[in-house]
Amino acid sequence: MPPTTLSTAHAGAPPQTSGNSLAVLLLAISAFVIVTTEFIIVGLLPSLARDLGVSVAVAGQLVTLFAFTVMLAGPFLTAMLSHFERKRLFVVILLLFAGANALAAAAPNIWILGFARFLPALALPVFWGTASETAGALAGPKRSGKAVANVYLGISGAMVLGIPLGTLASDAFGWRGTFWGLSALSLLMGVLLFFVMPTLARPARVRLAEQAQILKDPYFLGNVVLSVVVFTAMFTAYTYLADTLQQLAGIPAGQVGWWLMGFGIVGLAGNWLGGHFVGKGPLQVTAVAALVLAVGIAATTAFVGSPVWLGVALAVWGVANTALYPICQVRVMQSASHAQALAGTLNVSMANAGIGLGAIIGGTIIVHSGLPSVGYVAAAVALLAVVLTPLVARLKR
Repeated sequence: MPPTTLSTAHAGAPPQTSGNSLAVLLLAISAFVIVTTEFIIVGLLPSLARDLGVSVAVAGQLVTLFAFTVMLAGPFLTAMLSHFERKRLFVVILLLFAGANALAAAAPNIWILGFARFLPALALPVFWGTASETAGALAGPKRSGKAVANVYLGISGAMVLGIPLGTLASDAFGWRGTFWGLSALSLLMGVLLFFVMPTLARPARVRLAEQAQILKDPYFLGNVVLSVVVFTAMFTAYTYLADTLQQLAGIPAGQVGWWLMGFGIVGLAGNWLGGHFVGKGPLQVTAVAALVLAVGIAATTAFVGSPVWLGVALAVWGVANTALYPICQVRVMQSASHAQALAGTLNVSMANAGIGLGAIIGGTIIVHSGLPSVGYVAAAVALLAVVLTPLVARLKR
């Protein structure tokens, strides 16, 4: 999730109008499309692996490629481009996503598909780092909080529903049809923003070196490392959830998307719970949510033969999984003594490091130990996060 700190660079933003409200809505929809582009690949893995003649473990490294690109490029590209005029920046990003998704749809092999995934991964963190503050500027001081929440809703919805939507779309239109659809939506949102969004004053440059002083704080760094471990646990299993449901639970391919949709809908409740309880102690809540995550993932593997108990286990997993998104974001930002916006962007980058590591670990486990072992390894990583929380707390000055 993107940083919540609003920039003062848009003090000269135009007053709130109905056109600005529509621009905020379009930003929220654009956020949904952009973040769905990242996560939708998980639901497409089984079908595209078969079509391109590679294993699911190899196809899973497309998740790693995207995540590691976001991790490495995010803070630097956001810092370099954050002073660009927002309307032009967003339109260019959406046009890039439209072209990249079209290339993915037409990809003849895994290498071209990988390149098509690399390009939007460069632009995604720039959008994450600037969309919420721009929405606040468009809405004006009195309505900025609601505007930012609307953008967050688009992002959260994509994170929990992108994968099931991708799976359902793949069943209906094929994985190539899904990418063509994302290409068309990206192009549409770019055109609409071009005509609807007003031109804002260019934000002032902020020296990155001044903000980067937070990297000298052991407590902040400890919280960042904890986010890496948490997201590694989540995506070691989540990356291969569609394959788990098909291969281990015996769920027909045409029904997997609906199971994932249920997982995502339950997860929206987790998003609310995480945001509600994180104020009571971010580290403590992280430990509790990671423990519930471990139980849910392990139980999902244990109960693959029982549809009823499998559904219960997936619900537990889904709630904890999505609750950890806002929990980790708030925890890292609160651990920074200053430069909360940079802290939030760094958390997004490190979360993607965990996503990439999870895909690697899960793929490796499949190759050497088989798909049934993935859930138990992911649960063990989640327990590691539980153990780390008191150690991180000791780093606080």
